[in-house]
Amino acid sequence: MSKRLTNILTPIIAVLLGILVGTIIMLASGYDPAAAYIALWNGAFGDIYYIGEVIRQFTPYILAGLAVAFAFRVGLFNIGVEGQFIVGWTAAVWVGVAFDLPRIIHLPLAILAAMIAGALWAYIPGLLKARFRVHEVIVTIMMNYIALHVTNYIIRNVLASKSGDKTDLVKETASLRSELLQSMTDYSRLHWGIILAIICCFIMWFLLEKTTRGFELRAVGFNQHAAQYAGMNVNRNIILSMLISGAFAGLAGAMEGLGTFGYAAVKGGFTGVGFEGIAIALLGANTALGVFFSAILFGILKVGSLNMPLEAGVPNELVNIIIALIVFFVASSYIIRVFLERFSKKGVK
Repeated sequence: MSKRLTNILTPIIAVLLGILVGTIIMLASGYDPAAAYIALWNGAFGDIYYIGEVIRQFTPYILAGLAVAFAFRVGLFNIGVEGQFIVGWTAAVWVGVAFDLPRIIHLPLAILAAMIAGALWAYIPGLLKARFRVHEVIVTIMMNYIALHVTNYIIRNVLASKSGDKTDLVKETASLRSELLQSMTDYSRLHWGIILAIICCFIMWFLLEKTTRGFELRAVGFNQHAAQYAGMNVNRNIILSMLISGAFAGLAGAMEGLGTFGYAAVKGGFTGVGFEGIAIALLGANTALGVFFSAILFGILKVGSLNMPLEAGVPNELVNIIIALIVFFVASSYIIRVFLERFSKKGVK
């Protein structure tokens, strides 16, 4: 069996195993798995409105997954996507609320502000990693908490409207919302951000696979010492990869700030989008195409699960268990790969 086929089959088997074990847990808990999965399907595809919500849900997931995957490809573990996502959200809304500009300037400026904010938030751990070899996992985790509380302070004391806990709606000239897409999906919250997410998938693929800079970034990810011996600037590539990763994460925040919600509010805790991005990147094998399909799966599970308590009486938290199981089996992919290799050898005999 070829390596390419093994890479394709491994995440598929991981998903199936996660669903299988999730089914066993439902049976052990006294729930009807068939009714639960039918309810999940109906909650994701039973109505055009739900389809629009699924697409809306996986739009920031794609970008968060790309952020994690890009850093992974360069040998970095960016756990700070959540924080970069939050600062990107806040920056986009800030620009969207504060300026009166033509749409052709205002919307790109708000999106650019989100990307710059996310990139700068990722630059700090990237710089510390490159210059002082401070492990990026520790720094990015701490940066998540700083982002949460700093943005809450800014929203409450600088940007908030009279209510005191959220901003005004962004101006129409800075909004990603689309009356066309909403009317096509029975007035779901679907917006133009999905186009940007698909474009970013192409950008990541092209940058890493078709450019000299991408080759250098991947070489650093494979072996920093060998890359340095070959004359590549390892420190510069580490910082660059974190900047690009943070820009993807910041753009994911703009999807929520300019599209789904249209405002920024004080948050009692993390949104979870950045952490979901880790699972999405792992399931997608850190490739742009893999992240795209992985994000679609997560969007289906998240939106469809909301219908499970209503239609089947099954707690939607069980979907989080299934997602955790999928991630577990992806993390244990070595076992799956060994099984596939042995199965392949038996087939040859």
